[in-house]
Amino acid sequence: MAEISFDDFLKVDIRAGTILRAEPFPEARKPAIKLWIDFGPEIGEKKTSAQITAHYTPDTLVGRQVMAVVNFPPRQIGPFMSEVLTLGVSDDAGGIVLLAPDQTVANGQRMH
Repeated sequence: MAEISFDDFLKVDIRAGTILRAEPFPEARKPAIKLWIDFGPEIGEKKTSAQITAHYTPDTLVGRQVMAVVNFPPRQIGPFMSEVLTLGVSDDAGGIVLLAPDQTVANGQRMH
């Protein structure tokens, strides 16, 4: 990976949000779940799809806080418009594990 400047890093707006709703996304090419996430009054509710089915089901996600990039342009994923990029890391088997604060924070708090 090429090095970036600190100013470049600051351009990426990563915020905490709480999952309000989660649904299966059977139309996706790879197994995924649709998420509706509350990022607080400044940003509001945004939706996304995430390939997180190895460790999560829709019913286990509601109420969970996650971290997401909120300033990418929307992206069409099949019939669904994804507005944010929920962040995660791969486990040893390639399943995605969500990144989240280890304590509850207000929705919309920016990562620094």
